[in-house]
Amino acid sequence: MSDVRTGFVLGYHGCDATVAEAIFAGGSIRPSAEKYDWLGPGAYFWEGDPKRALEWAEDRVARGKFTKAAVVGAIIDLGHCLDLTKRSDLELLKDAFASLESAFRKAGEALPENQDPKKGGTGDKLLRLLDCAVIEHLHQNIDAVATEAAKKGEVPAVPPFNTVRGLFVEGGELYPGGGFHSRNHTQIAVRQEKSILGYFRPRN
Repeated sequence: MSDVRTGFVLGYHGCDATVAEAIFAGGSIRPSAEKYDWLGPGAYFWEGDPKRALEWAEDRVARGKFTKAAVVGAIIDLGHCLDLTKRSDLELLKDAFASLESAFRKAGEALPENQDPKKGGTGDKLLRLLDCAVIEHLHQNIDAVATEAAKKGEVPAVPPFNTVRGLFVEGGELYPGGGFHSRNHTQIAVRQEKSILGYFRPRN
């Protein structure tokens, strides 16, 4: 059973400098809704790692996607969080996969697959089409149950999630024979804007 996370975390969002200035001027981060998003739809942040957020933005500049790299810091209330570092929440995701797999089988369709980009693939399968589909299927199931419960004046066993948090292994070995990798990180996808309590300019 998932519970409410207490306390706040600092998240860092890599973006173009014009986007950052618009946010600091009172705007908000536009949620991502790509089919390959690692944690499903939401506004994405690197937890506690402004350097990693900047590296991501700089890579976008190098590929011609951004003009100038910038980072926006945010104070995030995880609230009711689908925390994929917890055994109970991983079980929820496993059950969601079984449900999704059954639906695709009945429809005679193939499940989406995680894959590398066609150019510059690293073997980390950065396009998480399957993971995104499973997480979104879980959200849809939980939202549907919550809607029916509300109609009856009941409280659902698992209310809709405010945020999603996941730990990812990425990159080559940090050193030969070790178990750590050079681009390991924790990401947060914020599904509800109210979970972002405020923005700030990171130091340096």
